Amino acid sequence: MLSLSTIEEAQAAVGGRNLTTAEALWFRHTATVPDSWLYYMNVPYLFIIFNLAPLPALVMDALARSLFPSLRRFKLQPSSFVPFSFVLHCYKSVMTVFLLVVGPLQICSYPLIKFVGIRTSLPLPSIWEILAQLTVYFIIEDYGNYWIHRWLHSEWGYNNIHYKHHEFVAPTSVAAPYAHWLEILLLGFPSFVGPALVPCHMVTFWLWIALRQIEAIDTHSGYDFPWVPTKLIPFYGGSEYHDYHHFVGAKSQSNFASVFTYCDYIYGTDKGYRYKRRVEASRKVQ
Repeated sequence: MLSLSTIEEAQAAVGGRNLTTAEALWFRHTATVPDSWLYYMNVPYLFIIFNLAPLPALVMDALARSLFPSLRRFKLQPSSFVPFSFVLHCYKSVMTVFLLVVGPLQICSYPLIKFVGIRTSLPLPSIWEILAQLTVYFIIEDYGNYWIHRWLHSEWGYNNIHYKHHEFVAPTSVAAPYAHWLEILLLGFPSFVGPALVPCHMVTFWLWIALRQIEAIDTHSGYDFPWVPTKLIPFYGGSEYHDYHHFVGAKSQSNFASVFTYCDYIYGTDKGYRYKRRVEASRKVQ
């Protein structure tokens, strides 16, 4: 909750200048809202993302099956389509874990978020501050996720936890958060490390949580389009990179990173993938 009651006080809080349009909106809609409720907004945000973000890839699957088979040229495993009954089963499982684990975790973690210094005050962060912090968060999360994911492919980790996520040999968007509840907790932890080390504004935190989930859903979409802007990001893995991990399945010791490729390269866990790329490239030359 902002400790400000008038526009004049808000302007004084930002150094006496006029509020930007975004800051005026923030002041108007959050001045009397407790900080805890602003943080709890993550729950409906994530619910909307979990329900809407997978839809484009699911629609693509439906069209590629019959009406527009030409779309299969963008599908990483063109002959693999997940039956609707399994998609529905997956969705029910994801929503159950969301309601029983993800949502309560978001609510219970508010004291920690307050402790590390996530702020709701004015001024709002600049675009460059947001971009810099998001970059740090993605790098930190990716590194932590790499090692947890790699452990999940140990014999015990896979047989007791990670097996559920690998029920999909051909990834589909709705299956991005389809996992054992303990895996959700383990892989969710690195997402909080970045904001804990580099505290940000609540707006940045909302954006971080949303982008991380959308990226995971996109990575599991099963489609690889040549024009997507993420291909311009250095060391970005994407759907084609992660699809190989699912294609190999339980025995996969490759492509553990969640977002970037540098950890797999540094620690030598992308050799199978790079060999596959070399073989494909040589076939194209022939």
